[in-house]
Amino acid sequence: MERVSNNSRVYEIVLHGFSNLQRFHVLLFAILFIIYLLIISGNVVILLVIRKETALHSPMYFFIAVLSGLEIFYTACTIPQMLANVLVDEQKMSFNRCLVQAYFLHGFGATECYILTIMAYDRYLAICKPLRYSAIMTNGQSANLVVICFIIGMLRPAIEATIISLLTFCGSNHIENLFCDFPPLFLLACSDTKKYIMVEFTVSSFIVVLTTAFIIFSYIRILSIILRIKSKDGRQKAFSTCGAHLIVVILFFGSIGFMYIRVTKSYSVDYDRAVGLIYVVCTPLANPFIYGLRNEEIKKIIYKHLLMK
Repeated sequence: MERVSNNSRVYEIVLHGFSNLQRFHVLLFAILFIIYLLIISGNVVILLVIRKETALHSPMYFFIAVLSGLEIFYTACTIPQMLANVLVDEQKMSFNRCLVQAYFLHGFGATECYILTIMAYDRYLAICKPLRYSAIMTNGQSANLVVICFIIGMLRPAIEATIISLLTFCGSNHIENLFCDFPPLFLLACSDTKKYIMVEFTVSSFIVVLTTAFIIFSYIRILSIILRIKSKDGRQKAFSTCGAHLIVVILFFGSIGFMYIRVTKSYSVDYDRAVGLIYVVCTPLANPFIYGLRNEEIKKIIYKHLLMK
């Protein structure tokens, strides 16, 4: 493994994403590339449908559109890098670029946490307080909530980015991961990082636990109201809308929990790679299919335009 002098600083990071699967690099590249195309095309279709149809200009679909746009930027931070890693034994990038990639990965990820939480709150208002919903969740209010989510989300990884920029890096510059992330960068530091890992654990735990608790509370209240609905069609529609959201929440928050809520520096390389794939590939792939194919209104509009053409 390449090492640098103890008196010098690491200016370059070497990623070893699929080094043990190089004989399958063409197949891996094809699979990952197709998945990336599906993510981009699926989210773009959702964005275009919601933007074009005035019937979908409501807070619920506005949040879905924001989530789709967020997924496009979120995957653009990592999957192109992963595609490049598949084709070569090792992918080199500057330390600053690696830090920036990790910052935006966490920034967009934190923003998605807050957007999913706001979507749970929106469903809670729509089902539990229908008479007050239109007065509380206006288009202007929903836009303000999204702006707040982005501001807080992009400020969240500034703590880790600042800490890492102040650490000393003088040893190995190799990362056994698919993309740049804060935990692998902590591992490269020469100085003691136990207290910094504790900060990462505390911040990540606080955000995940707080947002998850809010979502669970919202859906407990929603479920209690849905069960009282006498109309079978009304119950099915409510369950369908809320069920789609819950699937995304379980996938996203589950992978975040396994990836970042830990007090040890790292688990096995294969563990980190597997959870990383779920975190940055599988969850974004699921979103457009869940919100597009499971949403009756969006499906009807897509079918209508296909039949017209």
